[in-house]
Amino acid sequence: MKSTPPRAASADPEQTPSQIALTLESFLAENPASVLLEDGKVLFDLRSTKYSLATEHGRCTLHLWSEDRNLVRRITSTTLRNGVLRLASQRFGQTKPQTLELSPDKDRRTPSTREAPRTRYLRVLQRVLERNFRDWKPDAFRTAMDLEKSFGPAYARGSLIQGQKAWAVIAINPDESPSTIDGILTLGILWLHHCRESGDGRRLYQGLKLIVPRGMGTLTLSRLAWLNPAAAQWELYELNSTTEELEQREAADHGNLTTRLLRAPNQQAARERFSGAAARVMALIPPAMHEVVEQKIRSASELAFLLHGLEFARIRTGYSGNSFHQAHEISFGAGANETPLTEENTSELRELTARLFARRTATGDKRDPLYRLQPERWLESVLRRNVEPLDPHLDPTHVYTQVPAFAAADRGMLDLLGVTSDGRLAVIELKADDDLHLALQGLDYWIRVRWHHLQTSDSANTSAFGLNEFQRHGYFPQLRLSPEAPRLYLVAPALRIHPATETVLRYLSPHVDWTLLALDERWRKQVKVVWRKRSADLKK
Repeated sequence: MKSTPPRAASADPEQTPSQIALTLESFLAENPASVLLEDGKVLFDLRSTKYSLATEHGRCTLHLWSEDRNLVRRITSTTLRNGVLRLASQRFGQTKPQTLELSPDKDRRTPSTREAPRTRYLRVLQRVLERNFRDWKPDAFRTAMDLEKSFGPAYARGSLIQGQKAWAVIAINPDESPSTIDGILTLGILWLHHCRESGDGRRLYQGLKLIVPRGMGTLTLSRLAWLNPAAAQWELYELNSTTEELEQREAADHGNLTTRLLRAPNQQAARERFSGAAARVMALIPPAMHEVVEQKIRSASELAFLLHGLEFARIRTGYSGNSFHQAHEISFGAGANETPLTEENTSELRELTARLFARRTATGDKRDPLYRLQPERWLESVLRRNVEPLDPHLDPTHVYTQVPAFAAADRGMLDLLGVTSDGRLAVIELKADDDLHLALQGLDYWIRVRWHHLQTSDSANTSAFGLNEFQRHGYFPQLRLSPEAPRLYLVAPALRIHPATETVLRYLSPHVDWTLLALDERWRKQVKVVWRKRSADLKK
């Protein structure tokens, strides 16, 4: 008797529109830097994309838009495989299904595909070093991963040897991502430190040579200017892998290359302008929740509503139709999710806020995506309200977010700019999760703040310090700022401070006044510093 074949194990039960929307929301909450792909091509980078989800009329509709394109699809099912969320979708008016993919990693090359250019690059690097440093012998270059020491396979590491003298060398090929290339100095410092610590004492490592692709050395160059020349010699080279031409770059302070300074909005005038529309939004939020809602003026034309740093609604000023009459547009949605508010969907805003206020609380479920979403912004919101737990000398009445703003892509970190009681600017770099590059990303912000700070109205008079560029743009009104360089505060939960951070900090210039602050892990309930280390401690 012929048996009936069993049903395929891969068959999934039919998903409801609400289940599909919840799956999408959860995935994007966990992976805010995801990319949406179709046929392997990136359509949207979610870091610079807005989206809305609707579950009306028995279907789940996904709408994404950015400055470059717009997409609307009906999503009929979702499947999570190897960390990638596959979406079965349909264009409106068509029945043929299409597959979209949400990937947390823009680089979807397989390990073997990534390895090929790295192996070829090692051969190129060997020839280039032998030709350009004839009196030195390249030694033990490899790209093997060493997780214990934080070395990944993207970086080629080795030494140049001449008798008892040596240089640590680290290089990266042009096929790696820009963020990986920009991270070379952190890994280079760790490599130099490793070479010095693991040697038998017979070789003296006098410094570090870094080699980056042609045209990719600007950020590393600005960082090099603020490393300690007494700790090591630092040299940066750019390599054209095709022609094998190597060019040395000189370190310089490029403080303002990737930042812009916007004028501080008039807080009182902006609140008066938005008062009517803001009252409409607040009327849809339970009165008991009003005291935890933060209304943040982002600019003269935008007001945001936040819960523990998570933006869930906003008001923007625009022009009505073809006239010059200004009108307020209200939209709602958490994270990159954004939907215009209309009379028909006010209940959706009520439901959203009820869901947020029930799940995004200091005592909430740590496994809940809404609890875990944007932890740095939560930490920023806590400190923006009261920065004194970090240092009692910080002025709680003058705290600004991301000033100056980075013109480049989101670095995945948040910055606060404050001032101490003696008038010195305070750069506060935040991280809620461990990050190998915390020290140098904080240095990036410090370099740029310092540059803007030095642009004073009395720059030609060395005996006076007039209004600097921040104050001319409306920041720190009626304060007299010190001409001294800013202080740098690096802040993270104690268990989230990467072990490499302190090693990197030891190589910074003594002119960078830094403090590393470790917070109690329960910072959502109360900010408490459990230990701190200062640059001044290294000088004792």
